[in-house]
Amino acid sequence: MTYLAKPKLHHPSLPVNRLGYTRRDYEGTVSTLCAGCGHDSISAAIVQACFELDVAPHRLAKLSGIGCSSKTPTYFLGNSHGFNSVHGRMPSVLTGANLANRDLIYLGVSGDGDSASIGFGQFAHSVRRGVDMVYIVENNGVYGLTKGQFSATADRGSKSKRGVTNMDAAIDMVSIALQMGATYVARSFSGDKAQLAPLIKGAIRHRGAAFIDVISPCVAFNNHPGSTKSYDYVREHNEAVNFLDVMIGRGPITTEYAPGELREVVQHDGSVLRLRKLREDYDPGNRIIAMNMLQERAAKGEIVTGLLYVDPQPVDLHAHLNTVETPLNQLGERELIPGREILEHLNSSLR
Repeated sequence: MTYLAKPKLHHPSLPVNRLGYTRRDYEGTVSTLCAGCGHDSISAAIVQACFELDVAPHRLAKLSGIGCSSKTPTYFLGNSHGFNSVHGRMPSVLTGANLANRDLIYLGVSGDGDSASIGFGQFAHSVRRGVDMVYIVENNGVYGLTKGQFSATADRGSKSKRGVTNMDAAIDMVSIALQMGATYVARSFSGDKAQLAPLIKGAIRHRGAAFIDVISPCVAFNNHPGSTKSYDYVREHNEAVNFLDVMIGRGPITTEYAPGELREVVQHDGSVLRLRKLREDYDPGNRIIAMNMLQERAAKGEIVTGLLYVDPQPVDLHAHLNTVETPLNQLGERELIPGREILEHLNSSLR
């Protein structure tokens, strides 16, 4: 795969943060995703959050699995540590890296296929263990790399590009994160950067398992079956000598709306997202209220966005395990081999 590098020249008057970095210093390569993909808007929000928080790029590690979403770490924070794991296994790789070096900021980027299907167990266990991380799911309800099959987060009754109706119940990643004990839980929309960037900033500053579910529409698979101009219709009525596919460039879908307001956002295929932003007086400190809110609004066909829950006194995995303050990857032979007397004492305590 070819990646397009961005010019390294910066305009001398570009704003810089306290570390002397410009926003350009937090970018990556040129995106190869479909034009108008919501994932690129999420990447832009991550860039903005890290720039405004004065995060040194070398202090952040970005990890991903497989899928359109898992390609996006290439497009932001090009000077950060990075690891692209196998399908659904990003959480365990992140957990191991976090245990080895607690000094880094860990950002896991995944998709609804990567985390709600093959990696569902990995996602749940990393959250319940309280791994200190920012876990972002770029949620579009389809498998974009394999031509738009339903993912586990697709709503029951929704139709695919080919007109097939989904009969399975959807997995709500936010509800699962709340049940598993995540101490920072939020949901946003890729086109609402004014809401998403602050949520990412809050997650980065949170010490514990922070989860953000971001609704990110797929622009490549929204040709409705009834159209005689759709690619499927042409293929069915044409004797083709080979099979081709074309992705039409789309403009990004954006929106702005006030706290407590319901906003209907029309997608490229004519379908509608009904987003409701939490009220300003909403209390995010009660896990039960958050879970009830999700169920009540879901019954009305609404997607609640905002900071749903936060624990002001979170406990992360290192605190659970009582690890030393020094990162484990910096411990030497003297610390790792304490001697026969101490080893015998430890063995005796386990007998």
